Amino acid sequence: MSKDFILPDIGEGIVECEIVEWLVAEGDEVKEDQPVVEVMTDKAMVEIPAKDDGVVEKLYYQKGDIAKVHEPLFAIKPADGSSDETPAKESEPTKKEEPKAEEKQPSTGGDTTDFILPDIGEGIVECEIVEWLVSEGDEVKEDQPVVEVMTDKATVEIPAKDDGTVVKLYHKKGDIAEVHKPLFALQPAGGTASAAEQSSASASDDTGSDDVAPVPDASNKAEPPKKARQGKAVASPAVRRLARENDINIADVEGSGKKGRVLKQDIKDFVSGSPAEKSETAAAPAAAQTTGGTRTEAIRGVKAAMAKQMMKSVSTIPHFTYADEFDVTDLIALREKLKEQYKEKGIRLTVMPFFIKALSLALKEFPVMNAQVNEDCTEITYFDDHNIGMAVDTKIGLLVPNVKQVQNKSIIDVANEVTRLTQASREGKLPQADMKQGTISISNIGVIGGTVATPIINKPEAAIVALGKVQELPRFDANGNVVARKIMTVSWSGDHRIIDGGTIARFNKRWQEFLEDPTSMLVNMV
Repeated sequence: MSKDFILPDIGEGIVECEIVEWLVAEGDEVKEDQPVVEVMTDKAMVEIPAKDDGVVEKLYYQKGDIAKVHEPLFAIKPADGSSDETPAKESEPTKKEEPKAEEKQPSTGGDTTDFILPDIGEGIVECEIVEWLVSEGDEVKEDQPVVEVMTDKATVEIPAKDDGTVVKLYHKKGDIAEVHKPLFALQPAGGTASAAEQSSASASDDTGSDDVAPVPDASNKAEPPKKARQGKAVASPAVRRLARENDINIADVEGSGKKGRVLKQDIKDFVSGSPAEKSETAAAPAAAQTTGGTRTEAIRGVKAAMAKQMMKSVSTIPHFTYADEFDVTDLIALREKLKEQYKEKGIRLTVMPFFIKALSLALKEFPVMNAQVNEDCTEITYFDDHNIGMAVDTKIGLLVPNVKQVQNKSIIDVANEVTRLTQASREGKLPQADMKQGTISISNIGVIGGTVATPIINKPEAAIVALGKVQELPRFDANGNVVARKIMTVSWSGDHRIIDGGTIARFNKRWQEFLEDPTSMLVNMV
C-alpha cells in the first residue's frame, strides 16, 4: 500500500509554499534523498527529497498550487511493499513536534517541552544566533518570532509553535545552534504557566485598590498605534510577491486574515491608503554620543565565505590591474531611448545588460579571458559558455550570481536575467545554481560612487572588471571643440599566469568599441 509524504517544516516560520516544479511524475521510481519537487517560500527555492525508495503513486498538487506544511504532498508506494494503515500518521516524524515530546524536562515541571530547531533548507545544518527576541520567563504566542538566526544565505526568524512561557534559552547571542537540536524550552499555556498567571492575578487583588488594574489599560490605550507588527508577517508567497512588486515592506501591513495573515486585499488597501503613518517614524531622537568603546563580532555567513574565497584568490593568483576610460555617451542615449518602450512590456532595461552582452561578444575573439587553470597551473580549460557574473551588494554580504550562456542570449534576455538575479539576491532567495560555474565577472562600484578599483578575481575565474561611476566631463571632439561627454573608468584585474598586459589591453579595446558604438553590436550578434 502507498503512504503519504507529509510536507515537513521548511523553517523560518513558513506555513505554506508554492509548487514551482515537480521533478518526477506519477509512476516514476524514486530513491531515498532524490529531489521530488521544487518549492518556493518567501526566502528561498528549496528542493524536497524523498525519504524512502519507492514509486510515486499520486501528486496532490499541480505546478503553481500552494502546499501546506504538515499536510500530504504526494503518495509513494515503498519499494519494500510495507503497508501504511494510517498514511498521514506514518509520516508524522517529519514534524518537529515529535522530538519535543522525547525531550521533556521534568525538573522544570512536567509540562516543559524543548523546541527543536527545524530544517532551514538548502542543506544548512547550523546557524548563528543573531538576537533573542524574548527572554526567559516571557510569554509567547503561536507564530510569534522567538529568535533571529543567520545562515550563510540569509537572516531569518524562528517562531514559536504554541502559546506558552519560555523557560530556558539553550544558546547565547553569537552561539552556533545545530539543526534538530533543542533551541529553547517552552512551558505550554494551560500547564504550570496558568498557575503563574493566577498568582499574578492574586497579587493584583492583594493591593486592595479597585483603581490599580484599570491604570495600565488606560495608559496602553493612550499609546500611539503600532507602525508595524513585531516579527515576521504571515503571508503566502503570492502575497509577498505582490508586496514586492508594489515596493511595500509586508511587515508594515496589518493582516486581516486568521492570526494576522496578510491577504492580497490588505496589500491593495495599503497601496491605496495614506502613507502618512509610514512617515511617523522619520523623526527620531539623536543618539547619545559615546567614546572609547569597542565592539568585536565573529565573521560568519556570507561574509565569512567571501573572506575565505578572497584569501584563496590573492594568495594563489598573481593579480595585475589595467584601467581605461570609456565614452558611454551614445550607449546611455540609446538606453534612455529604449527604456520607456520596454518598461511598458515589463522589462527593466539598465546599462548592465549592454555591458554583459558586449563582453560576451569580445570574449568570442579572446577566449583566454573566458578560461581557467587548474590548481597547480598545469592545464588551462576554455569554456564555450559565457557565464558572466555580476556582483550584487546585499544586506547579508556580497553575492556574485552569473547570467548563464550569454553568447546565446539577446540583450533583452540578459536584461530579464539581470533583474531576476538581482531581486533574488537582495531577497535572500538566490538558488545555489545561479552562483556556480561562472567564467568571468563584473563589479559595478559606480552605483555607489567609486571611479577606480582594484577588484579581486573571483577564483577560479581568470579576470574581473570593475565599472566606475559615469561622470560628465569635458573632452575634445574631432574638430578640436570642447564638448561634454559621459565618461566611465573601467578597472581590470587579470590572472597573470595566463593573461598578459597586451592581451587584456586588446580585449578591453574591443569591448570598448562595442560599448562606445552600441550599434556595432548588432552585426556581431548571433
